[in-house]
Amino acid sequence: MSGGVDSAVAAARASEAGHDVTGVHLALSANPQSFRTGARGCCTLEDSRDARRAADVIGIPFYVWDLADRFREDVVDDFVAEYAAGRTPNPCLRCNEKIKFAALLDKALALGFDAVCTGHYAAVRTGPDGSRELHRSGDAAKDQSYVLGVLDQRQLAHAMFPLGDTAATKDEIRAEAERRGLAVARKPDSHDICFIADGDTQGFLAQRLGTREGAILDESGAVVGSHTGAYGFTVGQRKGLRLGVPADDGKPRYVLDISPVDNTVTVGPADALDVTSLTAIRPRWCGTPPAGPAAYTAQLRAHGEDVTATAELVDGTLHVAFARPLRGIAPGQAVVLYDGTRVVGSATIATTDRAGGYERRSSAPAAAGRTA
Repeated sequence: MSGGVDSAVAAARASEAGHDVTGVHLALSANPQSFRTGARGCCTLEDSRDARRAADVIGIPFYVWDLADRFREDVVDDFVAEYAAGRTPNPCLRCNEKIKFAALLDKALALGFDAVCTGHYAAVRTGPDGSRELHRSGDAAKDQSYVLGVLDQRQLAHAMFPLGDTAATKDEIRAEAERRGLAVARKPDSHDICFIADGDTQGFLAQRLGTREGAILDESGAVVGSHTGAYGFTVGQRKGLRLGVPADDGKPRYVLDISPVDNTVTVGPADALDVTSLTAIRPRWCGTPPAGPAAYTAQLRAHGEDVTATAELVDGTLHVAFARPLRGIAPGQAVVLYDGTRVVGSATIATTDRAGGYERRSSAPAAAGRTA
């Protein structure tokens, strides 16, 4: 129970359905703040108190479990290391994989619980062969199956998502919370990265990685600007480049590549961002891995659009080719494959192939990446 409306309603529904429910709030910060700042961040003392009040209203036991050390090692340190290597990670996927459905689930099972129940908008169903399947939520606008695509069969067998089994919208969930007397009914959703409460990712990274002067280059290798740390950029970024030399055609330029080795950032036109295919490493399958080339839909962002794709697993590396070019795809992000509404699996993007023939200046990430 994070202290928000979704997990509170999920707990209430689970209890109402007859399950023996215990509310648990995860203390993920070593030095939690007293209050949230607007809709940013989470895991504050205020959030834990909101969760406790909700548990009291529902009538279930409530505990706070301290997983701050695991969260720092598996999520925060991984986040910093990925940016330092020139990649763009998704900490929500890592948290689901390493914390909520690993550290938390293992502790819950050891204590005799049967499942971890969360307020995610996704659905777990039983397939024709008896296996557990992860599916999209009935509310497409709130669907969170993308960040759950790292869950395997064992984790899905011990997962419950009461909000994803219905087509209720967020407004309907808030209305339900009000009917149940839950004070969090109108509490704002948390946005951005939970452990960067002020939303200043670049400042957060600068505190941990320091500053280092580097060059911003155009496609020809000419210097068109400078920066204080390549980690402060992401592929596809347009704003905040502060270029000293305008493009010849006067059009905006975007980040095409980040090279941590020589601390350079390469910028160019929008069409140089078009990606036709990619390779991805560390695949995790919600069910049976793909056997040979097969057609799927692929999603590249938490609330991004789907695109038709062909995917094939070769020697542990996932190869994905898109039916049309996509933009803003960066190494470190996740590609999640779907078969209809069913989530097939997820993998971390390692390399991309550009439609315009642009060649990356930096090397691809190591196949193993950083592991905990």
